[in-house]
Amino acid sequence: MKIIVGHSNMDLDCIGSMVLAKYLFPDHVAVKSHLVHPMARKLLNLYEKRLGFVSLPELKGQALKRMVVVDTRSQDRIAEYLHGVSDLSTIEFEVFDHHPPEGRDIPGAILHQQAFGANTTQLGLELHRQGVFIEPEDATIALTAIFADTGNFSHGNVQTEDFEVAAFLLASGASLRLVKDFLNPLQDNQQQRLFFDLLQRLDRQLIRGHVVQSCFMELADDLSGLAGVVEQLFSLVHCDILLAFFYIVSKSKLMIVGRNAKTRVFLNELLAPFGGGGHAQAAAATVKTDDGRALAGQVLAALTNSLAPATAARNIMSHPVKTIFSGYSLLQASMYLEGVGHTGAPVTDGAGRLVGFLTLRDIMKGRKGNQMHVPVTTFMSRQVVSAAPDTPVRDIDDLMFEHNIGHLPVLDGGNIVGIVSRADLLEFKRSDQRRHEASTVSLELLMSDAATAD
Repeated sequence: MKIIVGHSNMDLDCIGSMVLAKYLFPDHVAVKSHLVHPMARKLLNLYEKRLGFVSLPELKGQALKRMVVVDTRSQDRIAEYLHGVSDLSTIEFEVFDHHPPEGRDIPGAILHQQAFGANTTQLGLELHRQGVFIEPEDATIALTAIFADTGNFSHGNVQTEDFEVAAFLLASGASLRLVKDFLNPLQDNQQQRLFFDLLQRLDRQLIRGHVVQSCFMELADDLSGLAGVVEQLFSLVHCDILLAFFYIVSKSKLMIVGRNAKTRVFLNELLAPFGGGGHAQAAAATVKTDDGRALAGQVLAALTNSLAPATAARNIMSHPVKTIFSGYSLLQASMYLEGVGHTGAPVTDGAGRLVGFLTLRDIMKGRKGNQMHVPVTTFMSRQVVSAAPDTPVRDIDDLMFEHNIGHLPVLDGGNIVGIVSRADLLEFKRSDQRRHEASTVSLELLMSDAATAD
């Protein structure tokens, strides 16, 4: 028998991948896990008849010859389908995955690995290239999967191909209205109560310039939908990293759910020593322990040790700084700014101390009043918003937005050591994205080399 499976506790991306895999392997039977992620239950219930997924008991007594595995490459995550199989070499495995290696790869498998934002994208791309027509209902399921796993195309691992396949699915008749309905993260009263409870428990820490939010909660028993609640929480709170710890008292286990907005922080690597996995931006782990709080503390300590200092003002500022002497007239300042090609500059006194900031807008006010001969101190801003060399970029972004300014002087001991402009901030954001894309390409090459070596 030939089957298509995904990881245990099927989520939307797993289901979307299985649906598209059926187009590539029409002679295979799709088999569902005995566990379904809460976010996927509504979709699975509505499309149950169309999907035609069979359960494991229905396969009893049939010899398994071939298995297509989607959205995981880990043997541990498909253990339920291998129960009773004594020799894996008798089964031909073909894997489609977008996760980085977690160890325990399926031995001897044909591996298709692409670091797209969603695994569904990889299969959709192949169908698009082959010119295969996809039914509108299946296109809706697949598009829901891509929206879900890319965080509505906002996660750092989103690639051009994710958009390409989404466009292909829309052209195939996918319903955005249904997609929106399926992606409602808090679909019952219990999840809503949990969300507001966690919101009250959040503990904010500043670790090496990174804003880290964490929360700990004891639960009497397993509760569905924890990851969806944490995802919603992360979308609303102001932080770089969120770690939620749920200690299940009845089973003496700690569930860890993490979310991350930093391109150079890898949650999957953080949680790997605790038996976890996932992506750099979203990962989870479940650990047996009698002391959930102590283990949560260990995870936070591991995070602290692994974090490099956040990018700060000193890393992106321009220097040396072009300044305007406080004794200049507006006309002299205007000519100076035109000469250096700046739209504004700090104003300093004879001792080099910062006394204000002058922009072209200030000069325009003087020009309108025919006062270009007056000192710059007449029109300059005296309440200057500034930063320190170690001010994180996140705070610089906030300061510029809150005060509606385009230049932020950087002071060290009262001396101007640099200045951050909107252009500096935008260039950092662009280069940060380029670094992420470069690391993604490197990861793909590494996986390709590993697969070739095997």
